[in-house]
Amino acid sequence: MVIKHCTLRHFRQTSSPPRLYPACLLLPVSRNGYQQPILAITFAAVNASFMLPDFNNTQVAFQYRSNGEIKQAHFLFSCLGSPALTKMGIAVTRFAVANNLPVQGLIKKTLFKQFCGGESLDEAAATAATIGKYNVKTILDYGVEGKESEADFDHAVPEFVKAVEYAATQKGNIPFISLKVTGFCRFALLEKVHSRETLSPAEQEEWQRVYGRIDAICKVAHENGIKVLVDAEETWIQHGVNELCDAMMELYNKTEGIVFNTFQFYSHLSLPYLKLSINRAVEKGYILGAKLVRGAYMEKERLRAKEMGYTDPIQPNKAATDREYDAGLELCLNNLDNVYVFVGTHNEKSCLLAAKYMVDHGIKPESSRVYISQLYGMSDNISFNLAHSGFHVAKYLPYGPVKDVVPYLLRRAEENTSVSGQTGREFGLIEKEIKRRDL
Repeated sequence: MVIKHCTLRHFRQTSSPPRLYPACLLLPVSRNGYQQPILAITFAAVNASFMLPDFNNTQVAFQYRSNGEIKQAHFLFSCLGSPALTKMGIAVTRFAVANNLPVQGLIKKTLFKQFCGGESLDEAAATAATIGKYNVKTILDYGVEGKESEADFDHAVPEFVKAVEYAATQKGNIPFISLKVTGFCRFALLEKVHSRETLSPAEQEEWQRVYGRIDAICKVAHENGIKVLVDAEETWIQHGVNELCDAMMELYNKTEGIVFNTFQFYSHLSLPYLKLSINRAVEKGYILGAKLVRGAYMEKERLRAKEMGYTDPIQPNKAATDREYDAGLELCLNNLDNVYVFVGTHNEKSCLLAAKYMVDHGIKPESSRVYISQLYGMSDNISFNLAHSGFHVAKYLPYGPVKDVVPYLLRRAEENTSVSGQTGREFGLIEKEIKRRDL
């Protein structure tokens, strides 16, 4: 009798967590009530890490990309590898867009094509279907930002509801949507809520409208079984976002994780707040949805803290950020009875930590309580190799009109330049695949 996986509990009584072993052939006889595996000594010597992915496998990583797409990505990341060239390109793009110069076609063929799923929901769905063939799921992210009017905020709600309802028709291929509270609320109002200032009657009504917009989307998501990832914002407007997330989780996370708040570990405030959030969820009887990220705006945060004379909320260095991120990840994995965790990172070490923890503790790779995620167009070596090994993986897939997603695209360009080693790693892997394909 052939089985795909087996654990030590198939062979002997033990109180320790089960460990997975490769497929093995069982004899039709038993000893002391337990079937015995052929070549038991050989299999017993194999460590459970057999399931862990190889992040250097570029054949798996880029299997969904054509030769032409690989060459284009090679050119793009070679440009992003130059901080001076990237900085100049960002400045020129901002000027061109602000002055309505005809640059949208160029943007669509370069940054947009690499990092976005399309201009419409249908185009994004086609991209999702492509990566879905390789067991990589999709997070729909309507990438329109920078709106400030009540009419714009109200107009965004049906777009997100439409995305939720569409995702529900995709048979599990699109399990998430993403939203930013700043897409439904003025930045200045969030600043006031964060600082606990007294709101005027008009501002109180405005804040209630914000609550209503977020609730309308989360309610439809709950009804359709689609998860909502609420992005983090700058630390000086985050309290209002946290309050909205807590309220939505208390309403809709009674039996599973539907709404997820985001914890940014570049801030030394995040790990204590994660612990507090887990305790609050337990006390109030709901499941915490925790999306873990490092964050990418340290320079902006530090500059504001210095200019305004308050304590810098940012970790002293990247090593401290990495330590606290991994500590937060292990905290969530240790509390999966009360937490659904979304591991949002391009850090290979953290992804392996999550995968190894799951293997070592007998947690099925396809557990609905753990997802690992990267942005579309980046770190395909992580996403596709994890998915190839059976883990739940999802790509953030922004979509929307080119002119409206320019702020998102410019952040991707800035992050690829500012995150140490990111662009070099991407470029090196693409070069390796080009050589493997003999292009």
